[in-house]
Amino acid sequence: MDRERLTKTTGREMHPTPTPTEASLDGSGEGGTGTGPIEEPRLSAAIARRRALTSRLMEQVVEQDNLNQACRRVVANKGSPGIDGMGVGQLADWIESHRESFTTSLLDGSYQPSPVRGASIPKPDGGQRQLGIPTVIDRLVQQAMLQVLTPILDPTFSPSSHGFRPNRSAHDALRKAQAYVAEGYTTVVDIDPEKFFDRVNHDVLMNRLGRHVGDKRMLRIIGRFLRAGLMQDGVCVEREEGTPQGGPLSPLLANLMLDDLDKELEKRGHRFCRYAYDCNIYVQSAKAGERVMASVTTFLEDKLHLRVNRHKSAVAHVSERKFLGHRHLNGGRLGLAPNSLKRAKERL
Repeated sequence: MDRERLTKTTGREMHPTPTPTEASLDGSGEGGTGTGPIEEPRLSAAIARRRALTSRLMEQVVEQDNLNQACRRVVANKGSPGIDGMGVGQLADWIESHRESFTTSLLDGSYQPSPVRGASIPKPDGGQRQLGIPTVIDRLVQQAMLQVLTPILDPTFSPSSHGFRPNRSAHDALRKAQAYVAEGYTTVVDIDPEKFFDRVNHDVLMNRLGRHVGDKRMLRIIGRFLRAGLMQDGVCVEREEGTPQGGPLSPLLANLMLDDLDKELEKRGHRFCRYAYDCNIYVQSAKAGERVMASVTTFLEDKLHLRVNRHKSAVAHVSERKFLGHRHLNGGRLGLAPNSLKRAKERL
């Protein structure tokens, strides 16, 4: 995309009345970070400083280079059209025709996302995974926001979080887990949040985002993305919870939501690996594992308002559970999980 197509746009910053969700971003630190009443004022001061430094993020979002990069990424990722039928090949021409009103709506916080198009894909272990496909324009906005938010949020995440992060991969998570098993931590607490992306509580997520972001325009637009309806079979269903899989921002928001879990596990001194919502905690005995399972389940459900799938979660020897398509054997050796091997043979 030519650099001339997107000129840097400036505008007068507007500050509409905060919505109830925005007003609830009090930065109290509630959510299991381990901060007690004594540390709360210090935490609030740190949050206030972060907000002050991030009060004009939308100006970075609409910068020429940032939008050009976001446009190239959306086009490269291809993907299906949203509810408006626009394909990625039409994106550059649309921006050429609408860039002034488009950037103005981002700068004044009035941008309104479209509903996402519902689609289902089969899960490897059976069942269907619900996707929400945003329009190409909404994907552009989310990608442009992602490029601004990642340098702010990612450095605050745990080193034990590996999914959908720069310079980290599933292989890194597997190698870390191998090291824990080799050290003798051969019992795994395998925790599976039930329908994670469908269950994310909007107020809890926006509270966490508000700890890092001071630009109310960005918070307002991201809140609209979360609440955007799901269009399926000609019917638009309003959403009061969840962040649909299919948008560029969803993986970053998922990591932000679960960062409180990471910090809680670190505070307790646990050895763990998390990849997106797939979290394995490594302990030395089944008895310890049952205690950890009970306490972490309580934390997830009471603090983050997530539901743990009791049927898929378990405490077991590492060889009996799979992690990222693999299983760990004695001595830290790594092998493919039986179902993963079966699927690989079927594809061949």
